[in-house]
Amino acid sequence: MSRPAKNRPLNPRRIGVITMHTFTQLVRMKVFYFLGAFALILLGSNLFEIQDLGRPDLEGTDVLRSIRSWSLGTMTLFSVVIGVVATALLLPRDVEDRTLYTILAKPVPRLDYLIGKLGGVLLLIFISLAVMDLLMTGVLAVRTHFVTAEQVAAATRSGWPPDAVEALRQDTLNQGPTWELHGAVLVVFLRAAVIASTAMLISTFSTSTLFTTITGFLVYFIGNFQAEARRLYFGEGIDPLEKALGMAVAVIFPDFQLYNVVDTLIEGGAFPPGRLEMLIGLSGFYVVLHLFVSWIVFAEKEF
Repeated sequence: MSRPAKNRPLNPRRIGVITMHTFTQLVRMKVFYFLGAFALILLGSNLFEIQDLGRPDLEGTDVLRSIRSWSLGTMTLFSVVIGVVATALLLPRDVEDRTLYTILAKPVPRLDYLIGKLGGVLLLIFISLAVMDLLMTGVLAVRTHFVTAEQVAAATRSGWPPDAVEALRQDTLNQGPTWELHGAVLVVFLRAAVIASTAMLISTFSTSTLFTTITGFLVYFIGNFQAEARRLYFGEGIDPLEKALGMAVAVIFPDFQLYNVVDTLIEGGAFPPGRLEMLIGLSGFYVVLHLFVSWIVFAEKEF
């Protein structure tokens, strides 16, 4: 007997309802308010030059690079912590509140439930990063205006030729708000999406929030160093079996070093050709893979 159309998996309306419910549930959690306030304080400190108090040597474009570095570092910290902690809390909390039993009794396909839960986490991270990006852009725009005026005035007083003054002005403006900087924020979001889907996969194996959280951060830590580990362990001239083993490790533990292009963008550089598209595709692959495996594991659980 075929399943009724309304109970089939991948129903956009049902997934949307679960996503919005999860988003609302996460916003009400105290951990979000704490981390949100912490992130906004760190970002806001750039406006008052708090981060430069112990570094009087910073001037000109160095000030702008410091703001970019602090802001993107704060976004990365916030998004990774939310991606792991929020996802780790979802399944155990729904079991404890017996919300899960109510949802699955509707009946709601378990795949839709997992997609909606992950979607709620990603929506929270996306909106949070968008707000932080707006704040960073505003701060950078104001500071860039003053720094550019100071740089141009100093160069003019020193008798620089007009073309050199214009080059200095353009170099300073390149350290302010740029599309590449917004692209860096997108990379931060993509990395958070992968770590959140990883945490969801881990949470389907365990009902312990603490275990999921610790393991999620451990996977993130391993993912940041696995490329170096592969180079040190395998070296040159590895055989096909070792290469396959290395690829298997990369599937289990995503290579988060690939997302470190953000460091180049902080210095005012540009995306290497095709890098952003590659990261979008790679992140989508990991999210889909983790959701699929989570669904297989979750479907076998008795509730």
